[in-house]
Amino acid sequence: MKRKVLAAATLAGSVASLGLGYGATATSAGASARTSSSSCWAKATSVASCGGMQALVAAAKKEGHLNVITLPKDWANYGTIMADFTKKYGIQITDANPDGSSQDELNAIAQLKGQSRAPDVLDMGTAFAVKGDQSHLLAPYRVQTWANIPSSAKASDATWYADYGGYVAIGYDPKRVKVPPTSFKDLLKPMYKNMVAINGNPTQAGAAFAAVYAAALANGGSFSNIEPGIAYFAKLHAEGNFVPVTGSGSTVASGQTPILIWWDYLLASEVGPSVPGFKIVIPSDAHYAAYYDQAISATAPDPAAARLWEEYLYSTTGQNLWLEGKARPIELPSLVSGSTVNAAAYKALPPVDGAAKLTFPSTAQTAAAETLLAQQWASKVG
Repeated sequence: MKRKVLAAATLAGSVASLGLGYGATATSAGASARTSSSSCWAKATSVASCGGMQALVAAAKKEGHLNVITLPKDWANYGTIMADFTKKYGIQITDANPDGSSQDELNAIAQLKGQSRAPDVLDMGTAFAVKGDQSHLLAPYRVQTWANIPSSAKASDATWYADYGGYVAIGYDPKRVKVPPTSFKDLLKPMYKNMVAINGNPTQAGAAFAAVYAAALANGGSFSNIEPGIAYFAKLHAEGNFVPVTGSGSTVASGQTPILIWWDYLLASEVGPSVPGFKIVIPSDAHYAAYYDQAISATAPDPAAARLWEEYLYSTTGQNLWLEGKARPIELPSLVSGSTVNAAAYKALPPVDGAAKLTFPSTAQTAAAETLLAQQWASKVG
């Protein structure tokens, strides 16, 4: 499943509060025909650039199509979001490579440029969003609710912006795990031998990267020092507790990995339904959270539909649909303060102890952590 490297947060000062809630090959000619009808929207940096929302809807409907990539239908409620978007606007969606990676998204933009099946929009981790921006693959665009997105959670040039996120959590099957773990420290205990997994290789999978970052914070590390997290997983492996497979709902249900470190919303939505009594806890020694990011391809074959998609996602409807998928949308504080939040979905979020205020590491800190992890993970953990 999805792997993306993200913008991350931990307990510190206050910027945003997650604790509060804070197909077939096509020709380039086909792409050119679709894009030529939306030439203004291909360069639009806001909905006002080409005549407003009504004009955007009309242009997007004329295109009639949207290409998304790496969006599993059971991930953050994307199945419902895509179906509702199509129902509302009559725009058909092609979801390519739903189980792919953030790097796959960038590769697809470069490799499929000029083709009608090239990605229009992306949902990726921040490290990859920054990479895409630096490679001039992304188009700047400010959604109408731009002011509701914290400045630390969006690019200054509007090429990417946070969308939804959650906390790194420990999920476990109580039928197989008799003593509930509540911290990273607990997971080192002998009783959890051959039980603990993450959802892939942390040099490629964002949630796994986040698990290592969280472990670093639980063991004296910081945004600028992920090395204690690598050392932690090396010790977890040496103790025989770490299971080096890609953890998922199926590995938990089968008993191969009774304990899975993953995002709280994915543990709740993808594992919980298939594991009776499944439990989720936010580690007491590391409150670490992160967001994924949205972006529009600079060479989107359906530029109006791409921008309409972003407007939909950052509307009250779109934000609440992510919330219904047990993810914490970036505009959740605004939904709460404006009394437009889905109260039932908000209440159903996995609880977090205390009023956690969160700040984000800089892109430089994230990039440095990613680089060190790539250098050391294979040799120290395997």
